[in-house]
Amino acid sequence: MNKELQEQKEFWDRELDQFDAIYTARKSPLSAYLDRVFRWDMFARYEYTFTNAAPIPGKTVLDVGCGTGRYSLEFARRGSARVVGLDVSEEMIRACRDRTAQAGLDGQCEFVQTDLLAFRTNEMFDVSIGIGLFDYVKDARPVLQKMKERTKDRTIASFPRTGTWRALVRKVRLALKGCPVYFYSADRIGLLLTEAGYRSYHISKIGQLYCVTAFVEEGNR
Repeated sequence: MNKELQEQKEFWDRELDQFDAIYTARKSPLSAYLDRVFRWDMFARYEYTFTNAAPIPGKTVLDVGCGTGRYSLEFARRGSARVVGLDVSEEMIRACRDRTAQAGLDGQCEFVQTDLLAFRTNEMFDVSIGIGLFDYVKDARPVLQKMKERTKDRTIASFPRTGTWRALVRKVRLALKGCPVYFYSADRIGLLLTEAGYRSYHISKIGQLYCVTAFVEEGNR
């Protein structure tokens, strides 16, 4: 594991509870209200992901940067035949496995502590997702290329927009915690997707994010 990945692993091992609290009721009423007001796009991208992955029953899914498994487990609940989640954080993977067992979804989900570029498999997936992943990836192109290589139909991903008020706040806040964060324009995302080999894509601006659905084959759209 290189220095950048090791730093990310250590950061997410520390930040698991704070990260996961965004999606739970484990915050004060004021904090939960502020999340709904200022982070509504994080909830909107959740709906975007499942809408653009439909129909889900029977599909196989690769969740890159799976975090605590919110998306992976929801894919399984909605009928995915198999979901594989990857994350560099040991604590994130432990949380995923615990929640999968509690939900009785062990037979559908597998979680692996690894970086995508180090993940060795010949398995192909109908859908791959990278939600909240590219915020922390310095060089997105090889990651997108690897996702495309392992995907039969489409990739769904989110990218934080450059030039927004939240970009500056996040950059400073995360820098103080030793975690670099990266931001994207729509033009840059389009170039990255083209260079990665996707045949077509659409980019949606949702609040301070871009949400993307990219297709492996032109006819899949």
